[in-house]
Amino acid sequence: MRIGLVVGDTRGPSTLEQIIGQVRTAADAGFSTAWAAQAFGWDALTALAVAGAAVPGIGLGTAVVPIPQRHPLVLAGQALSVQAATGDRLTLGIGAGVAMMVQDMFGLPADRPAPRMREYLAVLRPLLGGENVTHQGETLTAMGAVTVPGAEPPPVLVAALGPAMLRLAGELADGTVTWMTGVRTLGDHIVPSITKAAEAAGRPVPQVVAGLIVCVTNDEAAVRERAAEQFGLAGQVPEYRAVLDREGAAGPQDVVIAGDEDDVARSVKRLADAGVTEFIASPFGGAEEQDRTVGVLADLTRSGTHWPY
Repeated sequence: MRIGLVVGDTRGPSTLEQIIGQVRTAADAGFSTAWAAQAFGWDALTALAVAGAAVPGIGLGTAVVPIPQRHPLVLAGQALSVQAATGDRLTLGIGAGVAMMVQDMFGLPADRPAPRMREYLAVLRPLLGGENVTHQGETLTAMGAVTVPGAEPPPVLVAALGPAMLRLAGELADGTVTWMTGVRTLGDHIVPSITKAAEAAGRPVPQVVAGLIVCVTNDEAAVRERAAEQFGLAGQVPEYRAVLDREGAAGPQDVVIAGDEDDVARSVKRLADAGVTEFIASPFGGAEEQDRTVGVLADLTRSGTHWPY
C-alpha cells in the first residue's frame, strides 16, 4: 500500500507558497502522491499544475473534483493541461458531488448520480485520449475534442460509496477514491464490490484510494472532539451518513485515525490489510501536530516493509 499526503485547503487555508511547500515536503519524505481536494478555495487542478511544475517526481492527484460544475470538455482540457505541465503525473479523481451542495449552491440537478456519472465517463475518457466526441445523451451533450500536445490520458478514479457507483467505478474507471470511510467498510464493502465489478468487466484490478484524517497525538479524545466540531456537518449529509452508519460510526470523528505513533501505525496497517492500495493521509490539527503526523507517516513510508501492496 502506498501512502499519499493531502495538501492545500483541507489542511487549512493555504497560500500558494504553502501548497508548494507541502508538496515539496511530501516529495522529500518519500510519499507517493500529493492529493488536493476541490472545495471553496484553490482550484485543485490549477494548484497541482503550479505546485507539480515546481516539485518534480512526486505523483499528483485530485480527491476529488465534482463533475456537475465542469463539462467534460472543460475538465478534459484542465486535466491534460496538468499532465503537460507536470510530466504526466496526475491521477484524476472525480465525484458526483454532495447533492445538497450541487442543488442549493449551483442550482444544478443532482438526481440519479450513477447514470449521470456513467454518461459523463463515456464522454470524458475518449476526450482524455484525444478523440473527437459527438454525444447527445439523456443528461449530457458534448461535441468536439481536446488537444494538449505532450499530455497522456491520466488514470481516472471515481468517488464511490454505494453499490451502483462502485459497480460503475469497477466497470468504467481505474478505481475509486473514498473520504471518511472506515476500515471495516473498506474491507467488507468497498474493496470486494469494486473488485468484483472490475473482474466481471474484464478490467485490471482497481485502485482503492482511501482518504482519512490523521493526527499523531497524546490526547486522542481532544483530537476527536475537534474533528467532530470541524467536520461534523459531513456526517449529516446522506452520502456520508450511509457509510458512517455501515461502519457503526456516530460521526466523522469516529473514523479519524488518532493516537500515538504505535496507534497510528497499527491503524494504517489495517488499511493495507483491508485491501486499500493507497492511503491518503490528511494531517489534522495545528502546525506542530501536523508536522508530528507527517513525520510518523514518512517513517512508515520509508520502512516499506509494513505494506503488502
